[in-house]
Amino acid sequence: MKYNIFRITNVLFMQKRFFKKVQVRVRFAPSPTGSLHVGGLRTALYNYLFARANNGAFILRIEDTDQSRCIPDAIEKIQCDLLWSGIIPDEDPIRGGPAGPYIQSKRLEIYKDQVLKLINNQSAYYCFCTENRLQLLRREAIKRGEVPKYDNRCRHISNDEVKAKLDKGSPFCIRFKLSAGIESFDDLIYGKIEHDIAQREGDPIIIKTDGYPTYHFANVVDDHLMEISHVLRGIEWQVSTPKHIMMYKAFNWTPPLYGHLPLVLNFDGSKLSKRQSDISIESFRKEGIFPLAVLNYVTHAGGGFDNKGGALYIDSYEELIKQFNISKIKVSSNKLSPPKLLEFNRIEIAKLLANEKNNAFLIERIKTLVIEAFPNRQTDGNLQLDDNHIISVLKWAQHRISKLSDLVSPKLAFLWHIPTTSFDDTMLGCKLDALKIISMKLIETEIQNFNKEWINKYLKEFANEHEISYPTLMKALRFVLSGLKEGPPVSEMMEILGKDSTVLRIKRYIS
Repeated sequence: MKYNIFRITNVLFMQKRFFKKVQVRVRFAPSPTGSLHVGGLRTALYNYLFARANNGAFILRIEDTDQSRCIPDAIEKIQCDLLWSGIIPDEDPIRGGPAGPYIQSKRLEIYKDQVLKLINNQSAYYCFCTENRLQLLRREAIKRGEVPKYDNRCRHISNDEVKAKLDKGSPFCIRFKLSAGIESFDDLIYGKIEHDIAQREGDPIIIKTDGYPTYHFANVVDDHLMEISHVLRGIEWQVSTPKHIMMYKAFNWTPPLYGHLPLVLNFDGSKLSKRQSDISIESFRKEGIFPLAVLNYVTHAGGGFDNKGGALYIDSYEELIKQFNISKIKVSSNKLSPPKLLEFNRIEIAKLLANEKNNAFLIERIKTLVIEAFPNRQTDGNLQLDDNHIISVLKWAQHRISKLSDLVSPKLAFLWHIPTTSFDDTMLGCKLDALKIISMKLIETEIQNFNKEWINKYLKEFANEHEISYPTLMKALRFVLSGLKEGPPVSEMMEILGKDSTVLRIKRYIS
């Protein structure tokens, strides 16, 4: 799919936002290493709802310091996925804001200036260890059955030796000095958390040899300079939070409040992966899943809401904002339930159809799906895509389908084009004369009487009068109308196709 960044810019420009200092400022900071999936969307959504519920600001920041893993166009796709989901940032790489740039690779000078403060107050140091030495340390630790960690050797190099190596142009990185002892903090979701970081790992790199910051350093600097008040992020970062708090202390800054969101797992209990195409937001959009169905799917898997309606009700954006409560977030991992997503989407389709203002939008969505599914039929003009037909199909199918893409499945392809069937008298089980009589009767029928009740009654009477097995007649008509041996009731097929299309298909078969 080609993303139109200029269109997004125009949409965002029309939304009047005013930058001002607010008490609550939260951020969603994805790395552009793959498609946005439901796990990332959950993090973005919870931050967005928390900001809106507290009259705060929601910021999108792109963390692309690991350039080797960045994927072209990923930033643009993430922004498109958020826009589609209705999660609109107040500050982001497109619209900018008072604390930009909002892409980390454009903030390198900021990180260089800030890391010098830690060098000067002796909270960080230059490390000249080669990769060979670090590999040797890893192998020796593994042999001893220990967890590999850096031995902090360069922490003890004299200032004169450091200066000599820098003057010589020796490659270096910069490491942060971890403090010994237990560092604790109050997690907004999990309560008091304690870790002895220095016992478990060596001093971490904060500026890599290529001059780019690591995640740990860049996110601390950015969160402070962007005045982030609360950090809601995945549970996988909880173990690193004491390390981040140490950096705040080294800078003499006040850290934000932290809340870590429990894992969202696949239905089988496995971890979500960016390589899974079935959980990406882009795949949902292409299949005809609607944004609110996805958002409700996510909130039901992660807690934080009343969910009083269960799976029989879809909360609106306003209701989600009003309901969101951090204290209600479950601390245990939560499994996604794909059937629940389809149920939510079925409900959303019905809600959209109930309001005629949505007709134009739905019609365009269906036209795009049909044309993409049957490109050859489009060129020969053999697609039935008038607006009234599309709305009739949607109303008929709303309780039969879970997503819009179901409407172009092989079993429902007859809704959009005349099937390419050849004459087969044995398949029909009845003579063509019977079909000719039926077509003549349908032509004479007033269009206002052309409904499944009348059709069903007439066909039963016809079968009895002409001594044709009713099931045989239904099988023949179904084949003529759709090319299918099995499918929806014939009377419903005729009603949804309409009088003219039904007669046309019977006549074309006969001829």
